[in-house]
Amino acid sequence: MQSPPRAGPPPYVPLRHSRWPTVRTPRWLFLAGLAVVVCAVLIGIAVHPTRGQRATDMDGFLHDMTTGIESCAGGVGESLTVLHAIEAGTSHDVATAVSVAAYGAANCSVANNQPLADMTQYQVQESLARFHLDRVVTGLQTWAAPDAQRVQSDVAAVLRAQGAARAADTARLNRDLRAMDGERAYVDKIMNAAVAATGATAKLPNLPG
Repeated sequence: MQSPPRAGPPPYVPLRHSRWPTVRTPRWLFLAGLAVVVCAVLIGIAVHPTRGQRATDMDGFLHDMTTGIESCAGGVGESLTVLHAIEAGTSHDVATAVSVAAYGAANCSVANNQPLADMTQYQVQESLARFHLDRVVTGLQTWAAPDAQRVQSDVAAVLRAQGAARAADTARLNRDLRAMDGERAYVDKIMNAAVAATGATAKLPNLPG
C-alpha cells in the first residue's frame, strides 16, 4: 500500500508593506464648508454699520434721552429760576416759588414721570455698543433721582427757612448742586465722545445746574 500524501506548508502570502489606504474627504464637503464661511463673511459685512448709520442711531439716542429727561430738567431750571428771583428781590411770591420746587421734585420721580419710567427699559442700539451709552441712560436716571429731586427739595427748604436754618439749607443745596453737576459732566463726556466718533448732529439733553 502506498502511504497517503503528506500535507505541505500553506502557500506563502507576503505581508503588506504599503501604507493603509486613506479615506478621502468628499469634495462636496469641502465646498459646503467653504459656502458656510463665505456666507458668514457676507453676513458680517452686511450688518457692520457705516459711520452714517451710527450717526443716525446716535441722533436717535440723543432725541430719546432728551425726551426722557426734559420734563424733569425743565422743572429743575424753573426751581432755580424762582429761587434766584426771590433772592434778587425781583419776586416776592414765596408760596408760588415753593410750590414750583415741590412739584419739580415730585416730577423727577420715576413713579410720577412716564418718560423717566420708559428710560428704565431703554435698550441702546447695537451699532452704538462700543460707546457705553448704557452708562448715559443710567446716569441720566441718577441725575433725575435722587440728584435733581434733592436739589429741588433743597430749594423749597431754602425758600421756607429763615436765619441760621436758611444758611444751613443753602449749604446743603450747594452740596447737592455739585453732585448733580458732577453727574451731568459724567454723562456729557460719554455722549460728546460718541458724537465726535459718529458725526451725529443732534444736541445733547439740556441739563440745568
